[in-house]
This record gives sequence, structure tokens and C-alpha cells, in this order.
Amino acid sequence: MAPRHRELFSFFGDPFARAAGEGASRDTRGACAPQKKPALKMNRVTKKRRWLSYEGKITWLTFAAAAPAIIIALVLLWFGDYTPKVQWTLTILVVGCMAAFLLSTREHAVRPLQTLSNLLAALREGDYSIRARGAREGSALGEVLLEVNSLGETLRQQRLGAFEATALLRTIMSEIDVAIFTFDPERRLRLINRAGETLLGRSMDKLLGKTAQELGLDTCFHGDDGEPLTLTFPGGSGRWGIGRSTFREQGLPHELLVLTDLSRTLREEERRAWQRLVRVLGHEMNNSLAPIKSLAASLESLLRRDPLPTDWKEDASSGLNSIASRADSLSRFLQAYTRLTKLPPPQKQDIDLPRLIQRVVDLEPRLKVQVLPGPQTVIRADAAQVEQVLINLLHNAVDAALETHGSVTLGWREKGNCVEILVEDEGPGIMNPANLFVPFFTTKPEGSGIGLPLSRQIAEAHDGTLVLMNRDDRQGVQALLRLPK
Repeated sequence: MAPRHRELFSFFGDPFARAAGEGASRDTRGACAPQKKPALKMNRVTKKRRWLSYEGKITWLTFAAAAPAIIIALVLLWFGDYTPKVQWTLTILVVGCMAAFLLSTREHAVRPLQTLSNLLAALREGDYSIRARGAREGSALGEVLLEVNSLGETLRQQRLGAFEATALLRTIMSEIDVAIFTFDPERRLRLINRAGETLLGRSMDKLLGKTAQELGLDTCFHGDDGEPLTLTFPGGSGRWGIGRSTFREQGLPHELLVLTDLSRTLREEERRAWQRLVRVLGHEMNNSLAPIKSLAASLESLLRRDPLPTDWKEDASSGLNSIASRADSLSRFLQAYTRLTKLPPPQKQDIDLPRLIQRVVDLEPRLKVQVLPGPQTVIRADAAQVEQVLINLLHNAVDAALETHGSVTLGWREKGNCVEILVEDEGPGIMNPANLFVPFFTTKPEGSGIGLPLSRQIAEAHDGTLVLMNRDDRQGVQALLRLPK
């Protein structure tokens, strides 16, 4: 470079030196230094090839735009009638102005691109705190810088949200008592939470990188998803619920394994079931044994009298009949309990639903049941069990309707891949919904308390549901039996 050009270049500022200075200041804030980018390295190879670059093209195009006018002016100046002093003075002035404006044009064309390069390099390396000056509307360059600044702010907000979400996820994973493991495609452990460390009895740094077989978790990948397994680990043993799913990280499939300790839950549910069972059994047995004990004591007192009363035989016969009646009631209760606990699995076959409903309605002589028309539907179910459910629901509906002299309607409809059977009455409604499906709980003097629990058990055995609720349109109850087709 000519000395004159080098002086002008230093006067207007070396853009590469400025970029390096800005990069150095940005490095203190964690941004990427422009010197790291190959396009901004000022070495000898770059100097030699500068005129083939974008900057060289801008320089030559600007020079080509001004060269015709300058050449004509110099030709007129040197071939005109001027003194040498004027010629040399004007020539130096014209060439100097041309060089100054040429370098200024180059500076204004290159500097914004270098600024954008610095900004994009900072964004690429994760520094979203740098902003470009001169970002404003009404200017093409200002709008570009404004968009880049907006992009940096958007990326900063997204990264902040990702950091917060990751921190929340790590906090949740460390606090929950469910063991969570993630494995790479080779089934090597990549992530584990605190519950998993406790279960395996080792810290994370000693577990990461080990295969599922080395950790004793290989069995969890071969069992049926959702089926409890009995497993033993250094940190505990018992029944474990298995949950598996897959996700992708960096384009590679990973596996997520979740182990839930079911032992405590099962023990708690078992304890509650035993409490309910003992409460119901104790209630029913006390109802039967208390009068038996009282009658037995009365008969013993009667037989100890001396002399015996003249009508002692009648009193003894009456007492023995009452004891036999209570014993028979207790026997029926135990038989009902056995029936509830020994429900056989359904033997499914194709059933013509309208015909089955009509047969159930014909079995109820106490009240005329209104059958609402429905579609011709065929379901696959156990005919005897479904018929028993409908008999129970219809019997309860008629009992309730007779109390208020109301009516009972029965209908069905198709909904998706299921069929819904509705039994509606105009009775007094449900007074205590909490005990609706409690076995042996009944408000009827002659009721056994197993009709609704048995009906729901049959519905669930068919992968269906049974719901009873008070009606919204009027007084009464609606029973909704949903069964798959």
C-alpha cells in the first residue's frame, strides 16, 4: 500500500483494527472475538487476496465509477493552458479526494457487515447481551440492525426460559420419589434422579455410563409395559410399576425408564379394603349375633325356672325359630359375599342388544317401563352377566319410582366404539353418593347391598363403566352403563 494511502487509511480508521478492538472488548463479556472467524483474519494470505474479496470489488467498482470523470478532468488540466504549479496542485487535490472518498465508501460498505458479523458470531456462541448501535426505522441498514437486535433479544428470552424450565425439571426430578433413568441407544445410563440413586445404592458419578444389564435394570425393558414386577435392588425390594417411553436427543433415540414403588400403595389399599370389609362384616354379624345371644339368654333363664311356666314350650319354640331365622339371614349374607368375590370371567359372544333389553323389561311386572327406541346394535359381551346388571339397575329404578309414583325409562345409544345404556327413574334421588358402591351397604329393609357393586364389577370386567347420578332435568336418578361394542 502506498504511504499516502496508508496515511489516509489510518486517518479514516482501519476497519479490521476496529473490528479486532471491538472483538477484544466483547471478549470481556463472553462474546465471540471476530479474530476467530477466518474471514476476518489479517494475515499475509488475506492481504494478498484482498482485491478478490468483497471489499476489493467495492473498491474497484467505486474507482471505476469515478475514474472517467477524473481522467477527463486530468486530461483537460494537463493539456490546457495552465501553469505547472496549478496542474500539480489540482492533480494532487483530485487524486487525494478520490482516494479519500474511495476509502470512505469502502468503510461505509464494509463496517456494517463487520458489525453484523460480530453480532452473528456472538449469537452463534451464545452471547445475547450485545446490541448494535444505529438500529432505527427509516433506514435500510438501521432496520437490518433492528431485526438483528430483536433476534438477539428473542434468543435471550428463549434461552432464559429454557434454563428456567431445565432448573424446574431438575428440581422436580430430585424431589419426587419415583426413580427415573434415561438410556442412550446402547442402553448406557445418561441421567438419573435422586430416587434412582437411592434405589441403586450408589451416587450418580458411579452410575453414569453403565449399561442397564450392569445396573440390574435389563429386566424392566423386557416385561410388559404397565405390568408390575417383583424386583430387588440394593436400596429396596418389592412390587414395582414399570413405565417406558422413548425420546430423541441430538437426533438419536433415547429410552426413558420410570420405576414406581407399588408396595406401599398396595399395602395402603389392602389395609383400607380390610378395614371396609371388617366394618361391614362386623356390622352384619352383630346384627345377627346380638339377637341370637339375647334369645339364647332368655331361653336359658326360662329353662332354669322351677317350676316351668305352663307356656314354656311355646316361648322356647318361638325363641328357637327366631334364632334359626337370624342364622339363616347370616348364611345368606355370607353367600352373597362369596358371590361377589367369585365373579367368573365373562364369556363374550355377539348379543342383540334391543332383544336383550326387551327381555329384561318383560321380567319387571310391578311397573310398566317405557323403552325408548334406539339403533339396532350388536355388542360382544357375556349375555348372562349383562342381563344381571340390567335387572339390578331396573329393579332399583322401579323401587325408587314406586315411592314417588313416578315412571321409569330405558334407552340406549351408540357413541363412538361404545354403546351407552341409560336407565332413568323419577324417584327420590341419591341421598348418600359416597356409599353408593360400598359392598353390603343398603337403605332397603330387605336389600343385600351387593347389587350395585356386583353390577359395576361386571361392567369393569367388560372394559366398561357404570355411573349413577341424580338427574339434572327433574327429580330422580340416571344410571349410565357404558360397554364396548
